[in-house]
Amino acid sequence: MNHNLQQGLKGEELARQHIEQLGFKVKERNWRYRKKEIDLIGVDADDLVIIEVKTRASNQHGEPQDFVSKTKQAYLIAAANAYARKINWPGSIRFDIVAITIKPKLKLEYLREAFYA
Repeated sequence: MNHNLQQGLKGEELARQHIEQLGFKVKERNWRYRKKEIDLIGVDADDLVIIEVKTRASNQHGEPQDFVSKTKQAYLIAAANAYARKINWPGSIRFDIVAITIKPKLKLEYLREAFYA
């Protein structure tokens, strides 16, 4: 397994643990719709929460959340809508980001309502 994949999997696991500590119920991990993937799907109160996890070795080239492009947001929105239809979700959908940097010191930042559909 290459280094970037290992780093990404570690970041997703840290993010999962963090959102569970916040009281979310994790419903899915790495849910796929066509060529689109949602890292984590959780429920927080009445919200279906779509969570993009961005893990970077450092912030030398920018903060992790800066790499969630408009194109990536559009992919997440399309996949989230497909998931909501699949489970007949009656409530609202929220898009959050977990931004993780590994060096110089591990930092996890939770960005609620990071973007809107």
